[in-house]
Amino acid sequence: MATLYPFKFKTIYKDKIWGGEKIRDILKKDFAPLPNCGETWEISGVKSDVSVVENGELAGQSLAALLESYQQELVGQRVYERFGNEFPLLVKFIDANDDLSIQVHPDDELARERHNSFGKTEMWYIIQADEGSSLITGFNQPLNRDIYLEKFNSGQLNDILNKEEAKAGDVFFLPAGRVHTIGKGLLIAEIQQTSDITYRIYDFDRVDDKGNKRELHTEEALAAIDYNFHEEYKSLYQEKQNEAVEVVSCPYFTTHILDYTENVTRDYSIDSFVIHVCVAGSYTLEYAGQPLEVKMGDSILIPATIKEVTLQTSSGFKILESYISA
Repeated sequence: MATLYPFKFKTIYKDKIWGGEKIRDILKKDFAPLPNCGETWEISGVKSDVSVVENGELAGQSLAALLESYQQELVGQRVYERFGNEFPLLVKFIDANDDLSIQVHPDDELARERHNSFGKTEMWYIIQADEGSSLITGFNQPLNRDIYLEKFNSGQLNDILNKEEAKAGDVFFLPAGRVHTIGKGLLIAEIQQTSDITYRIYDFDRVDDKGNKRELHTEEALAAIDYNFHEEYKSLYQEKQNEAVEVVSCPYFTTHILDYTENVTRDYSIDSFVIHVCVAGSYTLEYAGQPLEVKMGDSILIPATIKEVTLQTSSGFKILESYISA
């Protein structure tokens, strides 16, 4: 079998009722012939949309085939024991040219019971934000299911939702169960559990090009919602250059922001694959003398067998570095 190396995958493009043109204009990804692009799936093991390798000797192989062939060599012994042949993370870029639906995702227990699937805990990194952009995450007051239903049924749902201004560099962690929506004008990198289960609570009465409203999942959402109130929903972190800054740590993934203006060698002796999502700048990833050029909009999967990489840059870069924690 071929020796594993850092992988790029072919981008999967998805047009959405709320999609726009920033995927092309900012990330320089050509989504033609689609009329717009709301999401790209960059690294995906979701059965309906499995990523395919774009570079190197294994080009044309699917992520599912790689995982079946290489198992713990690809993802790490501990990760393979936990997830088997299911790749545990999904990486997306999202362009909200309009507000997304107000929605919620189930946790592992509910998703397994209803859909035989993982739940969906996720994080957002704001790449670009139009002036005045905002998003919704969680509730703005203590409440319970009964109060929620009262507000929902009386058309006052917006009164209890927590609205946050959003700007480039902001991070929001969204555990399964947290009601949320991405607001108009935001370009986001999303790292999440491998799941495509969404319960749509409200969609602003929009219709598609055939005049049809999208399906709502009002009843399904009730058991999934976390009704707890939190004082702070944004992930607060200190921006630093030339060192790794942890922004999320949860049972499903740990993510650092690397904002570098100089070369760096990263030690990956962690028994997990590592994902790089480049959200600004460019660099050359060096492994075993083999260079891989990485630019804004690229996502890279570094197999668990690779314990060290060097990132070389002349212009600087910013990446989200994610892996599965012990």
